[in-house]
Amino acid sequence: MIEVQQLWNGITIPMIGFGTYKITEKGAAYEAVTKALMAGYRHIDTAAFYDNEGEVGRAVRDFVTSGQADREDLFITSKVWKTENQYDLVMQSFDHTMQRLGLDYLDLYLVHWPSSPSFDEQWETTNQEVWRAMIDLYKSGRVKAIGVSNFLPHHLDTIMDMEVIPMVDQIEINPGFMQQDTIDYCKAHDIRIEAWSPLGRGRSLAHPLIQKLAATYGKSPAQIILRWELQHDIIVLPKSVNEERIIENKAIWDFALTPEDMARMDALAPYGNSGHSPD
Repeated sequence: MIEVQQLWNGITIPMIGFGTYKITEKGAAYEAVTKALMAGYRHIDTAAFYDNEGEVGRAVRDFVTSGQADREDLFITSKVWKTENQYDLVMQSFDHTMQRLGLDYLDLYLVHWPSSPSFDEQWETTNQEVWRAMIDLYKSGRVKAIGVSNFLPHHLDTIMDMEVIPMVDQIEINPGFMQQDTIDYCKAHDIRIEAWSPLGRGRSLAHPLIQKLAATYGKSPAQIILRWELQHDIIVLPKSVNEERIIENKAIWDFALTPEDMARMDALAPYGNSGHSPD
């Protein structure tokens, strides 16, 4: 298995990224991202809503300035929050994100949540307006790739006839919660899938089957889960502030789950999913 995927526009994206959600304590995001970069991560995921873009950007800039990597070797993602679901607000939010990050360009920019019929009567028009802004940012060259997050097939339907379709959909995926309908839809349209909360916010680590497989393979429960997701061609975004776990979560290329064990994990009932829904 290769360690990168190619988006439909030719941009390369590392299969393992470093998530930064809820790393908000002062200095924590800078330290965690620095540890991740030192451990070999080249894909960092943040968002305006995470309230840590400033520290993430500083860690990236310092790493590049130190000569340990070129900016072009890194893949940095951020997202526009759902309160900014208007054309002008998307543009303003992007400018603020770039100011906080202190970067010249972004590798991937995502619409964090779709507008949905449960809270917006004009949800289809809203999604199209937001996506027009994303397309304009992409065409400007300030963003190398654009995509969405938490979009289910009926949300994606609202923008699939537009000039540029999403390159990525970042959705919740963890054992027992595959969202297979969305995965199938995205695969049919060459949209790459990223998993947020790939470890079920830690809850999935305690599942008896995952514990048993960890013992069988001589790996940690987290490594078993992340490997399972990678073997489904899903890009994973594990998060930790612990250096040992940061290193461990990336060390998953030296083994493979058997088809039988993949099937056993595929058959799990929901266990660690958040319960959040875009609708």
